Amino acid sequence: MQSFETTGTQSTPTIRANWEEGTLFMEGDSYPENSYEQFRPVFDWIEAFLNTAGRPLLLDLHLLYLNTSSIKAMMDIFDRLESAHAAGQAVSVRWSYDRRNERVGELAEEFREDCSFPFAIEPSA
Repeated sequence: MQSFETTGTQSTPTIRANWEEGTLFMEGDSYPENSYEQFRPVFDWIEAFLNTAGRPLLLDLHLLYLNTSSIKAMMDIFDRLESAHAAGQAVSVRWSYDRRNERVGELAEEFREDCSFPFAIEPSA
């Protein structure tokens, strides 16, 4: 598995997976018709990276809005990271959000409560 990029749309986030840097970046809104179809490449990339790269993984989020199915997909991603962390792999999340959008900050906090790996939440301008 290598790096990949998906250009965002009105209802899907921009996604950039960089194998060499060990980063997975997502930015924008996420309310696609089928979240699992949208996130399948992300799930596959994370699994491949965690199983073969042997390096730290950073999930860098700049998400603005997530519908219910996207939230479920993110929960699955965090579950994968939690399992990797429990197995001794270095994983972390950095979630940046617009401080004027308190709901996103609250959502990030809810996710962080269920994670034991490093999970930074950073409000921006």
